[in-house]
Amino acid sequence: MIDRKALKFLAKWKDSEGRKPLVIRGARQVGKTTLVKEFAKQYDVFLDLNLEKLADRRLFEDYQNVQDLITAIFFYKEKRKNGGTTLLFIDEIQFSKRAIAILRYFYEEANDIHVIVAGSLLESVIDVRKISFPVGRVQYMALGPCSFFEFLNGTGKNFDIDLIQNLQVESVVHERIIKNFYTFTLIGGMPAVVSRYAENQDVLSLKEVYESLLISYQDDVEKYTKKANLIKIIRTILSIGWASAGEIISFECFGGTAYSSKEINAAFQTIQKAMLLDLIYSTPETQIPLIQNFRRHPKLVWLDTGLVNFAAGIQKEVFSISDIQDIWRGRIAEHVVAQELLTLSDSLLTKRIYWRRDKQGSEAEVDFIYPYNNWAIPIEVKSGHNSKLKSLHLFMDSAPHHLAVRVCSNPFSIDDVNTSSGKKFKLINLPFYYIGVLDKVLERINMS
Repeated sequence: MIDRKALKFLAKWKDSEGRKPLVIRGARQVGKTTLVKEFAKQYDVFLDLNLEKLADRRLFEDYQNVQDLITAIFFYKEKRKNGGTTLLFIDEIQFSKRAIAILRYFYEEANDIHVIVAGSLLESVIDVRKISFPVGRVQYMALGPCSFFEFLNGTGKNFDIDLIQNLQVESVVHERIIKNFYTFTLIGGMPAVVSRYAENQDVLSLKEVYESLLISYQDDVEKYTKKANLIKIIRTILSIGWASAGEIISFECFGGTAYSSKEINAAFQTIQKAMLLDLIYSTPETQIPLIQNFRRHPKLVWLDTGLVNFAAGIQKEVFSISDIQDIWRGRIAEHVVAQELLTLSDSLLTKRIYWRRDKQGSEAEVDFIYPYNNWAIPIEVKSGHNSKLKSLHLFMDSAPHHLAVRVCSNPFSIDDVNTSSGKKFKLINLPFYYIGVLDKVLERINMS
């Protein structure tokens, strides 16, 4: 069992005052059901329902009163009320509008029962079936693929987790940890992939797991939408779109197709609701708030870098490279950084943003902007000398702070840098494996 960070979130939720039913949202196969079953070990009674099953679903149709429903569920699952803590897990809840509606009554009338719900394709089905969760009566948590820390835990390398989290990685262990990060970049963070790799450390044995995941996403397309033309376009994107990972894309004739910008945009938005990908938009701002410019072309990031490597056919290149920044003109390195940045938050509202200078004729871009306290921290995923970071220097010239980050394969270091206009700032050379402790790094340097 992989020790997921989300277990800590769930533990806080369990003990919180005013606890609401929790909706776990995430793409298929990111481990939602496994996570809840592991968390359920902290309870005296665990009641689990899967509303794909007619008998489970019928409970919500037959009982209108929440207390009667709870009693019926205990009988149905052959469990006794013993006065201890009870967790009710409703999986595939999108199959019952009544189950979704009754969540508000668990919050208002039966708060002693802890309720977690989830559902594959929940994001898409909500729109297709015109259903919505009771406003203000539920809480949400986002769950994605495993982070690098979770990968280390799942493959038995916990010692290195402690070193990273305590910012104690010395040069003597840097090569070992960066090598592990390269392996993580190669295979990705899908729980089934990490678990299979942990068994035999054989990348070739993962082929059937990747294929199973990709086929399942293709098979789900009809559940995303009922529109025949949109289904066809979504299938096309799920077939060829992986090769555009990490790129700034144009909707018009995407991937050499003949589809219009409007058609491709609609398809991407639908897949994004299924949480299989994210369209990252730019901002011209150098300080909070970061207002996105939706008229600019977005950057395409899929849910998992390992899936990208497999689907785009570049596993051999990633496997044999000495520095992941040399792959695909740095796109894989940037993609895995985007994936790691998303793991820093459990919120569904978390958005990854890149910076593009708002000046006609300018091509100045910074890979990511990370909100830290009230600052917008620029992050570049690049190797090379400081003088080549021209876009980063332009950003820092107008930023109201003195911190910038370059993610690279080198050991941790800090450079004192001057822009061409004389602005002084600290450039944090952050090894890939420190992304998971970015806040701690920024806090320590800002306080020094």
